[in-house]
Amino acid sequence: MKTLGDRIRELREALDLSLRELARMVDVSAAFLSDVELGRRFPSDELLARIAKKLKTTFEDLKSYDSRAPVSEIKRRATTSPAFGFMMRRVVEEGVDAEELKKALEKVHEERRRKEQEESG
Repeated sequence: MKTLGDRIRELREALDLSLRELARMVDVSAAFLSDVELGRRFPSDELLARIAKKLKTTFEDLKSYDSRAPVSEIKRRATTSPAFGFMMRRVVEEGVDAEELKKALEKVHEERRRKEQEESG
């Protein structure tokens, strides 16, 4: 699955722009833009719109690669579901990294598919 940073890098390289050139064009540091491409930081919507314009794409195109859940939805679920909030705290406290969480979610999806297949067949 392509990330926002992957998409920005792909478009930047297609236009033969260096990271420093694009950073200068959108008025951010090269270090910040590097962090965006590596998925360590995320640009504001305003900055994402500037990046999209310079990369000759749309804001919507780039936004479609932003895999983060809206912060407001995470907060809402954590406050309305004590179990969700507890599990999010455990993820942080236990230092679960993204790859471990991804593998755990893949197992959940596999189990759901298996159950659906059993029920339908």
